[in-house]
Amino acid sequence: MSAADLGPLVITRRNGSEPIRASGETVGRLGEFWSWACSDLANNTLRGVLAEYLVATALGATTGTRTEWDSVDIYTPEEWRVEVKSTAYLQSWKQSEPSKISFNIEPTSGWDPRTNTTSVEKLRRSDVYVFCLLHHQDKQTLNPLDLDQWTFYVLPTRVLNERCPSQKSIRPSSLKRLNPLETDFTGLRKAVATCAVGTR
Repeated sequence: MSAADLGPLVITRRNGSEPIRASGETVGRLGEFWSWACSDLANNTLRGVLAEYLVATALGATTGTRTEWDSVDIYTPEEWRVEVKSTAYLQSWKQSEPSKISFNIEPTSGWDPRTNTTSVEKLRRSDVYVFCLLHHQDKQTLNPLDLDQWTFYVLPTRVLNERCPSQKSIRPSSLKRLNPLETDFTGLRKAVATCAVGTR
């Protein structure tokens, strides 16, 4: 096998109806796998992916597919680079108390999926950060698909670089001192556009 045969895969969107086959026989559907694997939207991993999708939806940036471990979470049609961070008080497992709220803001090495190379320099590569807080605190009615249960804080990345250059995490109280734009889902696009102005 040549190196040319080992380039990145071209990923096309699937719709869930694709068959899972064994010896030519259909034994399941991709949508059934999605339902089995991705129904727990309150766990940290899937909640984070959902938050990225919600922000991408607000920004009109859901064409194509998500790239795992990309150096920036979302690239918008306007070429804004958006980093998405999420957290929540409630988790899917048994809790003795609500979780402490904190967002990861650590500068990181950037990986390029097209070349499979990682930069040595650690920095924040986005133009804008969107902090997504699933603020709902009644576990019996928690529903991450109800966008009224979310609050979004939007901040230009340069503010983090100026005020928190090497900081790894930030609590909401400290984040609010940086004067982010606070919004619900309906105001998210406007907030991101406001923060993205003059960043490129």
